[in-house]
Amino acid sequence: MKNLIKGIISASVLLGALAQGAERGNEAEAVAMVQKTIAHLKQNGREKTFIEVNDPKGPFVDRDLYVVINDMNAKNLAHGGNHRILGKNLMDLKDIDGKYPMRERIAMIKASGKGWQDYKFVNQATQQIEKKSMYSERYEDLIVSCGVYKQ
Repeated sequence: MKNLIKGIISASVLLGALAQGAERGNEAEAVAMVQKTIAHLKQNGREKTFIEVNDPKGPFVDRDLYVVINDMNAKNLAHGGNHRILGKNLMDLKDIDGKYPMRERIAMIKASGKGWQDYKFVNQATQQIEKKSMYSERYEDLIVSCGVYKQ
């Protein structure tokens, strides 16, 4: 009986860990989401894409993955995870460690056109500050990004 209970507990812990892992997006999915957004921009234009990116039930939100679009001056144009910052300039936004994610992102995009950056940000799903890796690509005068939260 004790072995059966231990087995049930172990299986529950394992299933819980697997379920939690399934709730989080990975790096490959973040890159794919950015590329999907850029393809959508090319095919459907900015207005339609921004509307769809802002839709929390739309095609650019998947579990804890969501697309963010900024201009090259750090103005937020679309955000699948936090509508409170739409239209705001994020140049002076700091993370908990004093990093300026948008300044870093713009410098990276100007230098190489795409890449990854790390900083800390509030995970909308957990409401906790977590480590985040954000993938970004330039499309015309836009920065299209999608990030993954790290445990």
